[in-house]
Amino acid sequence: DGHSVFPRDYLTTAVRILEETGADNVGGVMAAVGTTPFEKAVACSMRSSIGVGSASFHTGGEAGPAPTVYLGAFRRTALARVGGYDERFIRSQDWETNFRIRQTGGQVWFTPELEVIYRPRPSVRKLAKQFFEYGRWRRIVIKQHAGTASLRYLAPPLAVVGFSLGVILGAIGWPWGWIAPATYGIAVVVGGVWIARDEPWSVRVRTPLALATMHGSWGLGFLTCLTNPLKKSA
Repeated sequence: DGHSVFPRDYLTTAVRILEETGADNVGGVMAAVGTTPFEKAVACSMRSSIGVGSASFHTGGEAGPAPTVYLGAFRRTALARVGGYDERFIRSQDWETNFRIRQTGGQVWFTPELEVIYRPRPSVRKLAKQFFEYGRWRRIVIKQHAGTASLRYLAPPLAVVGFSLGVILGAIGWPWGWIAPATYGIAVVVGGVWIARDEPWSVRVRTPLALATMHGSWGLGFLTCLTNPLKKSA
């Protein structure tokens, strides 16, 4: 991955765990690490369930089966069994491949032993573009594989809808409408400062902005993806 720094023993560790577990794919933690205050704020957000949900490859956890992993090492036989990556996917291609592996009886294995440093996007604009594409392609995955939607993926678009409706209702004179956006704003500020509590204030004050950018962009990407471009290329 172009934004990642691999440890020297990544491949040897991955092969060892493949042999120990018999899994079809082994991967680990996307350990976000920033250098500037904004990048560090994004890193805090990406390592927290508040920012990206409870996926083990973001937040860590114990070794075991998982829906997907970060930068996995695959058995060649598993990729051959499912026909490899679907190259039509611009984003979420690893999740989609892991889904097909699991659908054919294979196992995807998460291990905290594999930790890869990930460099976050350096600006609000680039972060927004990244998460807009994430949301858009998650919607395409759900269109392609019915039944793969979950609360983790639906939470950002629902938040965008609730926030927008609240602002509209409040603006036209219904005071109760401001409850939803106010509640979200307070939650993001408090949650952002809390997850960055071990960082200097220059990072803490930027973390709510990073969270809101990730949530809003992901949700907008999901909501505005009205067609499935894969159908046209099939």
